[in-house]
Amino acid sequence: QVQLVESGGGLVQAGGSLRLSCAASGNIFSINTMGWYRQAPGKQRELVASITGSGTTNYVNSVKGRFTISRDSAKNTVSLQMNSLKPEDTAVYYCNVNCLLRSWRTSDAWGQGTQVTVSS
Repeated sequence: QVQLVESGGGLVQAGGSLRLSCAASGNIFSINTMGWYRQAPGKQRELVASITGSGTTNYVNSVKGRFTISRDSAKNTVSLQMNSLKPEDTAVYYCNVNCLLRSWRTSDAWGQGTQVTVSS
């Protein structure tokens, strides 16, 4: 199947920056969309940013201009550069990868989550 390993979360002051990374491995033939979701306490999980295989990106309005998603298709990795962080960005961030396996089945895989805490 697919394994996702996330890294880069932590504690940062408001206005600071963090970079999240996610590496996908396993029985992958090709990767379609890669993305980052987040879930704050008491709130639903929301899409933060996504990037397609052709490089088309999508961001939730609240992070536009502050966050940048990128991918390295050769390495099956996706990153999220987060600048000008705000306390409301505090959440557990999850990597999500939609891919086609070598068995010709599709897979929608999730990372284990990484905590991002922004102090005011």
